Amino acid sequence: MTAKIIDGAAIAEKIRSEIAADVKKRLDAGLIVPGLATVLVGENPASQAYVRSKRKACEEVGIYSIGLELPATTPQAEVEAQVRKLNEDPKIHGILVQLPLPSGFDEEKILSAIDLRKDVDGFHPINIGRLAQKGRDPLFTPATPTGVMYLLNQQFPSLEGLNAVVLGRSNIVGMPTALLLLRANATVTICHSKTKDLPGFCRQADILVAAIGRTEMVKKDWVKPGAVVIDVGINRVEDPSKPRGYRLVGDVAFNEVKEIAGAISPVPGGVGPMTIAMLLKNTLKAAILAGL
Repeated sequence: MTAKIIDGAAIAEKIRSEIAADVKKRLDAGLIVPGLATVLVGENPASQAYVRSKRKACEEVGIYSIGLELPATTPQAEVEAQVRKLNEDPKIHGILVQLPLPSGFDEEKILSAIDLRKDVDGFHPINIGRLAQKGRDPLFTPATPTGVMYLLNQQFPSLEGLNAVVLGRSNIVGMPTALLLLRANATVTICHSKTKDLPGFCRQADILVAAIGRTEMVKKDWVKPGAVVIDVGINRVEDPSKPRGYRLVGDVAFNEVKEIAGAISPVPGGVGPMTIAMLLKNTLKAAILAGL
C-alpha cells in the first residue's frame, strides 16, 4: 500500500484564492482592507524568512501589511509599548509577534499586550485558556495547529472516537494541536522526550501528528497500517546536490512511512503552506469582527 499524499500546498492555494475573493468583496462594498502587523524581535534568519513569506502572502491576497523589526537589545517595555501602539491603529486588524523571541524576553507579557480582538496568531493567554476549557471558545486558534486540523478534516468525515497521538508538547504546535483534537472528540495522547516506548504509543494511532523537531525520527515500524500521518517538522539535512547545500525534511521518514500509512503530509508542501493560509484567514476574520 502506498499512502495518499496530502497536498497542503494545493489546499492552501484554494483557501488563499477564497480569501482574495472575500477581500475584493469587502473593497467593492466600501469596507477597509484587512491589515496585519508583524513584530520581529532579533535577527533570527528563520524568523526573518517566515515573516517575509507572511507579508508576501498578504500582498498576494490583497491584505495590507506592515512589518516592525526591533533589535534583540530592545527593552521588554519598548516591545510591549510598540504592540500597544499597534492595538490603537485602526488600519491593523491582526498583530503577530514572531515566535520564538530571543532569550531574556517575557513572552507571556508581550503576547498579553496584544488586543484579544487582534490576536490572529492565537497565542494570547486568554485565547489559549479558552481553547483548553470546555464550553469556552477562543476568538482565534494558532495557525499551524489550525492548519493541521484543516488537513485532517479533509481526510475524515469526523474525528470523533479516533485515537490521535501528538508527538511533541510545545506551546506553539504540540499542545494547541492536542487541544484542538480533543475538541473534535478524538482520544488524545501527547508523547514527548520522557515518554517510555514512543513507538508503541505511535502504533496505536489512527492519527499521528509529528511535531517533535527530530529529523526523520518516526519510522515505518512506528506507524499503524492505514494511519493518517501529519508531519509538522522542518529540519535541514546537508545535501551538496542542492543549490543551497541542504534540503528540508520532516520528523517522519517519509519514503518508508508512505508505504504503510493511509495518508501522509510531505515536507515541504504539507503543513507549512497551511500555516500561512490560516493566518490570512484569521486576519480576514479579525477585520470582519471589527465591523469595519
